[in-house]
Amino acid sequence: MRRFILGGLLPMAVCTPAHPSPEALRDEEIRKILSDRVDSQAQSVGIVVGMIYPSGRRIIAHGRRGRDDARAVDGGTVFEVGSVTKVFTALLLADMLARREAALSDAAAVDLPAAAILPARSGKTITLVDLATHTSGLPRLPDNLDPADPANPYADYSVGQLYEFLARYELTREIGAAYEYSNLGYGLLGHVLAMGAGASYESLVRARITSPLNMRSTAVALSADMRDRAAVAHDATLEPVPYWDLPTLPGAGALRSTADDLLNFLEAVLGFRHSPLAAAFAIMPDTRRPIDASDVETALGWVVSRKGGDEIIWHNGGTGGHMAFVGYRPKTRTGIVVLANAAAPAGFDDIGLHLLDAALPLAEPKRPRKVAKVDPKLFDFYVGRYQLAPDFILTVTRRDNRLFAQATGQVEAEIFPQGEKEFFYKVVDAQISFETEAGGRAFGLVLHQNGQHLSASRLD
Repeated sequence: MRRFILGGLLPMAVCTPAHPSPEALRDEEIRKILSDRVDSQAQSVGIVVGMIYPSGRRIIAHGRRGRDDARAVDGGTVFEVGSVTKVFTALLLADMLARREAALSDAAAVDLPAAAILPARSGKTITLVDLATHTSGLPRLPDNLDPADPANPYADYSVGQLYEFLARYELTREIGAAYEYSNLGYGLLGHVLAMGAGASYESLVRARITSPLNMRSTAVALSADMRDRAAVAHDATLEPVPYWDLPTLPGAGALRSTADDLLNFLEAVLGFRHSPLAAAFAIMPDTRRPIDASDVETALGWVVSRKGGDEIIWHNGGTGGHMAFVGYRPKTRTGIVVLANAAAPAGFDDIGLHLLDAALPLAEPKRPRKVAKVDPKLFDFYVGRYQLAPDFILTVTRRDNRLFAQATGQVEAEIFPQGEKEFFYKVVDAQISFETEAGGRAFGLVLHQNGQHLSASRLD
């Protein structure tokens, strides 16, 4: 069963036949795509696209820094890049491999303190390659993630809580046997690499990646200058929301960056910029494990979508208020960056993929769902815990006249009434239908997502 997912990487099968380079799309065509998303579809407040090809690089942007900030977004505007951070974490590992400071087969726990006990199974321990390819068997998020502020869900999660979870967690599958996207796993990988280097994650990224590549506006902590250029974060309804802080799991999604900086990164990936990371960049796509589809694989930090002899190598990212896409096509030596300052449910991957290969279509706009007026007293009938799977619970809570749902190991999200028993998410394309008794109390629900309809029984 595909579990309900809020945010993060959503792998997709991408066919990549040979087609014209993205330079074939004129600037006005790209501006039209961006203006449609911002002005017509209200998917974001601003979007910046960066493009690089053998002939050079360019930036096209549309929109503003914030709903209440009229300054235009541009190549120097700072965005949260969310899970694109994982590419940097994997690059740190690849650089250590290139320097022979580490091996993919090294046990992940080797540089951790004695208090950090990692789960094992069938006599096998989790290795660095297991963490870097999402095949460790660790879940998406730890079950003791219980944020004081759901709008900044990782801010108060401590190293002690991380170690406590790892010490008691029992793996549900063999290590290395299957792909399961894990923010926890990549956060742990960043933690392990930083511990081994005797440095903080941010200082390690700065020393080994951003300084050599002249990425002066890429960091975990915002400098005063970056803060002045930062885009406001917005949720799916375009309401301003806080930036996310990930002090314990920065390797999973803590970086902030700009389109200009990420083009510097892609210049180095594609060999247009000389850097000491050339060997590390070459290592990253070489280690692969399958995801779901036969033509989609996970590499070190990257997703590889292939068709015949052609490939698109990419990753996306999302926080509570920003979305990002970074990808490149080795055959044409082209690269694309897309940054947006709103958490649109469908993301903006389709723009990045379309610019890498014009044969890959843009997503069809979906008609927005309308919030129905219902008596909030009905919400009390729905509050409770619902079991979608033995280890996967959906908890529904009420705060004032609002209803929220939180799945095991995931952040809480508001659900909105479409009818008396039907609710929908704005942060992801998913809906919930409550099944009720004669008196109105719910005895179960059905989660509708990705074409699936998953029933859950009430536990309390």
